[in-house]
Amino acid sequence: MSIRITGAVAARVLTQVRRDPRTLVMLLAVPSLLMALLWWLYSATPMSLFGRIAPALLALLPFILMFLVTSVTTLRERTSGTLERALTTPMGKLDLVAGYGLAFGLIALVQTSIAIAVSTTWLGLDLAGSVWLFTLVAVLDAFAGTALGLLVSAFARTEFQAVQFMPVLIVPQIFLCGLLVPREQLPGALEALSNVLPLSYAARAMNTLSTSTSADGVGRDIAVVAGFIVVFIALGAATLRRRTQ
Repeated sequence: MSIRITGAVAARVLTQVRRDPRTLVMLLAVPSLLMALLWWLYSATPMSLFGRIAPALLALLPFILMFLVTSVTTLRERTSGTLERALTTPMGKLDLVAGYGLAFGLIALVQTSIAIAVSTTWLGLDLAGSVWLFTLVAVLDAFAGTALGLLVSAFARTEFQAVQFMPVLIVPQIFLCGLLVPREQLPGALEALSNVLPLSYAARAMNTLSTSTSADGVGRDIAVVAGFIVVFIALGAATLRRRTQ
């Protein structure tokens, strides 16, 4: 793996996104707009409801959006032949996957920072813990969505098929991460399944940081999410195909 080649891939992807202002604005604004919609939805109820749900959603939204964008974009690159041409150069598969991950990760950093800033200022979301740790967890979650999107793109032949992976890989994580029902109240089999899903650890870390000044256990949750990112990136590089037949 070459840092120079990885940086060149990331720069090319960022340039492509910058030349598509509509996509760029949607990537950066959608999480904040959805958080504002949630705040509006709960505006006639005790605001503790918004405070209870919002932290977990700030982990979920970047994960979902970056999964969709990455999987569709990577598949489009393959079907257009761009990946095949790139892999005829000295570029390795890991360089390519890491470059895409770095580019979309930087976009995710800006995206989550804006969403958290909007939520904690204009929408009045109170965080008892460190805002920086809160931001770190959200960014790592966006990285995890990016890495999973890269992996999934290897198994889809069309953009429509890539989107169809969402109800299989993403929706169950939303159900089991503790947002709807506390994980400790889940049936045993579902609790065991939630233990091997990255969103479970991201949502728990966000909830801990939103309600407690203590960061006990958050470091372990962050390490688990980072481990998922490494595994997804490695599997994405191992399963990367030059083009879809």
